[in-house]
Amino acid sequence: MSAEHEFEPHQNQEDADTVSSDYSYVNATARVAVYDDMKMPPHIIEIKPAPTADFIEHLATCINDEKLKLGGKIPYGAIREVAENFIHARFTEVVVSILDGGNTIRFCDQGPGIESKDKATLPGFTSASEHMKHYIRGVGSGLPLVKEYLDFSGGRISIEDNIRQGSVVTMTLKQEESPEQPPAPAQATAPEASPIPKKPAVQVPPLSDREVSAIFLFAERGALGNKDIMEALGIAGSSANSTLKKLEQKGLIEVIANKKRTLTDFGYAVYEQLG
Repeated sequence: MSAEHEFEPHQNQEDADTVSSDYSYVNATARVAVYDDMKMPPHIIEIKPAPTADFIEHLATCINDEKLKLGGKIPYGAIREVAENFIHARFTEVVVSILDGGNTIRFCDQGPGIESKDKATLPGFTSASEHMKHYIRGVGSGLPLVKEYLDFSGGRISIEDNIRQGSVVTMTLKQEESPEQPPAPAQATAPEASPIPKKPAVQVPPLSDREVSAIFLFAERGALGNKDIMEALGIAGSSANSTLKKLEQKGLIEVIANKKRTLTDFGYAVYEQLG
């Protein structure tokens, strides 16, 4: 579905200004390139045109899900903040690349670019118009918060010009290196009574930050409905419904009476692993 604005030959300036300030719908298609093997071409996922709020949500969620599959640790909040900034480029030729096991994410567009790159990561500097603020906060806090998080976590954020026009924002989080542990000294063991067998660890499926939060809510509160998830996580009804549907598909929750849901046995086992 693509809705384009067609201008009449004698369109006046007032009409043009109205169209140029309409951010209610994203007519473009964004592409997410997942590099799970640098020796092979990336896997491409397309985010189709949609109302702006839905488009940003779909894009951020897709990036986060693919990052988790690769084992990346960059949080959903940071991904969402940078994805929202595509509104400044009117979502023109958006390409997001996920590299380094999900610990490097590169956001590219071919919009007007960022002239004052040094100010973009400072609190309080913003170029958001009043019309943009219907869909983003627009107070100049997004990129500064991302930079602060990455600096604290040993990562970094960079802002560069794209090849022809537009901007490239790259977030990189330093991958944790597992220190080599010296072998434990052998210890003599005295005969003991048969130990109580432990439950084998379950394989935790790929989960978004929002899905993890929902699992903890179910574990703490028991049966929950769509409205409960909306209020607890502060999200829209469509997003809550999508989260519940994904958890159902993964076998983590099931529907009980009054359209409420609760954790399955597998869901509780995953919760114990996450905890």
